[in-house]
Amino acid sequence: MLEDHAKLMSFFEQADEVVGRKRLQKMVYILKKSGFNFSERYSFHFYGPYSEELSTRIEELCNLGFLVEEREKEKGYYQYRYTLTDHGTSFLTDSNVETPDMSGLIDRMNDQSSKFLELVSTMLFFDNFSKEEVEEKVFTVKSKQNYSQQDLDDAWAFIDELKQH
Repeated sequence: MLEDHAKLMSFFEQADEVVGRKRLQKMVYILKKSGFNFSERYSFHFYGPYSEELSTRIEELCNLGFLVEEREKEKGYYQYRYTLTDHGTSFLTDSNVETPDMSGLIDRMNDQSSKFLELVSTMLFFDNFSKEEVEEKVFTVKSKQNYSQQDLDDAWAFIDELKQH
């Protein structure tokens, strides 16, 4: 019944916590592009790939008491912190939904900045283009981010690492 929700809860269980809505969106997208079975559809948005379905499912998980969203004031804006509740952990245990171990990739992504994850997810969104075309698109659609060639090289290395999972 709630298989897609359970997959997300497994993600949160393996992540322990996720800080930031943008980070959450990018992490799930990157995992999806890395071959993990997330069903949410993404479109290109101001901060790169974005899924309204993911936002809705997160809201539903919070309303069901499976996930807690804490809003924290941070330097003039609000930041959101997500953690799985004990109720969510119990439901996940009883759900019989098999989910693969994503913890290694989750840890690697948590070591990165949201800006870097935005870059990686944007590059993955355009993965049907050549490397040169992807870089051109990034410099066009993300011009305000002022990504350097070194940033792109680092992102390519990260993407290569993801493919080896």
